Amino acid sequence: MNKKKALSGILAAGILASVPLSAAQAITPKWINVNVSEEQAGSKFNNQNYDFMKFSEIGPKLEEIEKQSNRVKVEVKGTSADGYPLYVVTIADPTTQGKFGKIQSLRKQMFKNPEKAQDWIANNPDFKVPVMINGSIHGTEFVGSDAVMQLIERFATENDEETKTILENNILIFNVVQNPDGRVDATRFNGEGIDLNRDFITQSQPETQETVALIKEWNPMVFLDTHGYVNYDQNNPGLIEPCTPPHNPNYEYDLYEKWALDQAKAMEAEIVGDKAQFEGDLYKNMEGTYIPQRDDSAGWDDYPPIFTPMYAMYHGAYGHTLEAPQNDEDGVRWMYNAIMGALKFATENKEEMITGQIEMFKRGINFDHPFHEEGFFPKAYVLPVNEEDPTVTNKAVNHLIKNDIEVVQASKAFEADGKSYPKGTYIVQMDQAKAGLANTMLWDGEDITDDTPAMYDISAWSLPELWGFEAIAVQGDVDTVASKVTNVKEQGSVSGKGPFIISNSSVKAVQLVNQLLQQGVEVKRDSEGNFYAESAANAVSEAVKASGLNIESGKVPADAVSIEKVSIAILKDGGMGKVQSHSGTKLALKRLGFDVKELTPSEVAEKGLESFDVFVYSGTEGLISLKLSEANKEFGLQSQVEFDAFKSNVESFVNKGGKYIAVGASASRATKTLGLTDDVINTGGSNSNGIIKVAYEGTGATAGYGEDDLGFVYRPVWFTSTDNDEVLATIADDENFFVAGHWAGREAAQGQAIMVKEQDKDVTLIGLEAGFRDHTDYLFRLLSNSIFEK
Repeated sequence: MNKKKALSGILAAGILASVPLSAAQAITPKWINVNVSEEQAGSKFNNQNYDFMKFSEIGPKLEEIEKQSNRVKVEVKGTSADGYPLYVVTIADPTTQGKFGKIQSLRKQMFKNPEKAQDWIANNPDFKVPVMINGSIHGTEFVGSDAVMQLIERFATENDEETKTILENNILIFNVVQNPDGRVDATRFNGEGIDLNRDFITQSQPETQETVALIKEWNPMVFLDTHGYVNYDQNNPGLIEPCTPPHNPNYEYDLYEKWALDQAKAMEAEIVGDKAQFEGDLYKNMEGTYIPQRDDSAGWDDYPPIFTPMYAMYHGAYGHTLEAPQNDEDGVRWMYNAIMGALKFATENKEEMITGQIEMFKRGINFDHPFHEEGFFPKAYVLPVNEEDPTVTNKAVNHLIKNDIEVVQASKAFEADGKSYPKGTYIVQMDQAKAGLANTMLWDGEDITDDTPAMYDISAWSLPELWGFEAIAVQGDVDTVASKVTNVKEQGSVSGKGPFIISNSSVKAVQLVNQLLQQGVEVKRDSEGNFYAESAANAVSEAVKASGLNIESGKVPADAVSIEKVSIAILKDGGMGKVQSHSGTKLALKRLGFDVKELTPSEVAEKGLESFDVFVYSGTEGLISLKLSEANKEFGLQSQVEFDAFKSNVESFVNKGGKYIAVGASASRATKTLGLTDDVINTGGSNSNGIIKVAYEGTGATAGYGEDDLGFVYRPVWFTSTDNDEVLATIADDENFFVAGHWAGREAAQGQAIMVKEQDKDVTLIGLEAGFRDHTDYLFRLLSNSIFEK
């Protein structure tokens, strides 16, 4: 039986009958069968394993608990990438202060009249606050969801004084298993290969979208994210945030840290107070836990908004990552105790903590940011619309709205900072409750290289720069008639009789081209990268309307050549170093409308690439290395014989006219190892990443990009000794080429090649991260350009 099939019919019927689905859930979840014997019994990535609760056991257990208690509501809030149900359990005592303790009406006041909300809290101590606990966003970190299940059973059924006191003061929202795919497969990532705890700025995955919707729905006062496994200090096992610097400047960090460190200490005290009940030697003599903000100076920061708790902090939550020390029953106990410590602390301090949370909203609404330099927050962002291709801006506007950020649309032309804008322009006024979240999504970012020696992950993520839309910061007042936008619905249009011009302007444009090719429409491409559909209007109109593009008739240039549907293979990283390093590029290609087949290194060695037009290497060079750890061996090549076969098959593919594309530093080094380039591959530190200025050639493989443009690097790479190449793009020859992020020692990269094509074979090296985590939409077309370029 395939594991991607249904929970049993009995379970599906039982849960669906007993669970009231939310109105927002427009589509009934696709129920799939999970057979216990098909789930991984242990992790490929952790040496320690224990009899953790299988995902297929969780649904029946929740159904059983719900039948025993009037405190519990079990919902399915959507499905994972592989189709598994996303369970959400809400627990509140209906006998005390009403089931939801006035929080729903209070929540409305927080954003309309926060000062009134604070006054109400001071005069009405009998209310409940929402606390959200996120279970196992990384599938191999089993202890989180196991602790969550124990807590659900306790708060659903027990009646001791501690349980009752917590329920009198809190509403508990459990996101039971945020990554079902990973739990079933025993992988860190979900079924698309995405690390969900890196997805909270772009929210590309259904699991992330579900969590964002939950945070928006409840606006929890406290957010706890369960993880493992960290042991930096044997006397202080595990880790509890808050974090080391640098702290993102878009927080109102003074409000957060007023309570976050003390709450972490309360969690620590709860764990240590129970140490006699632990079985392992690691815990018998523990003195505490590792709390980065207290115990370190750098290396575990809360700077990027890609992590779940960091994202929740922009909604005013006191967010904490909890990293259990081990993957065993002691790890479950550690996590259980940490959460109990947080709940007790929240119960004792709820009035002051929620008053501080509301203070963040008040500062936003009043445009009063006392710990920020004047001008850091603009008065507004203006988002102009490209009438021909509004799709990128439309995506941005809908994204902002889904994140509880208010967007308005001008009802007539207006001026801002001396510049004129037409009717229909979008505006994000920054005097709103969640101004920090709006700003962190829309600002350009900053160079923090000199602020810290190391960063935990990315240091720049500007959505306008990396999605490719304009967001113009306005320092003066924007005074115009405008209406609130709740959703942007796209509908493209066709004008004329054909042939039709499709500008090489966006992901949606390339997606449309690939759809037309699949329909059998003849399409040509010119040297500027623009496309021409040679067809009658009725043959393309349906696809164009769905795309959101507005296309017109035009003359086909003499240099335009026909393009065809292509077959693409991408080298699959099954999880080396706990990461599927090819997954972002794979998703980029799929979003561009290409059919993509994943091939493992062994499959390439055994079967070759004869049935494909394009081979993409986007991942670690370890995939072709024979010096791998035991944990990684299964994902790479197994022997020298297999390596030789892999190399021979790739060489044969290229020699017969196949197109080879390498993306990123690791793939570029692998290309050198395979003998497909004689370039010198230069790399920056593994900790370096950010947005850079790039000079693109502007035709062929870089069509649609200019001489004064942008790119994104992650573990930067650049190429020298490129005499045998066509240089397609260079890092700007400007000492200030680095726009935002963290990159020490970058001087040698100035003016150097970052995208090249071999002159004697169809081998292209893209040093930029053209498909980074489904994040760099603006750069996706470097992939499609390289694929279509003859």
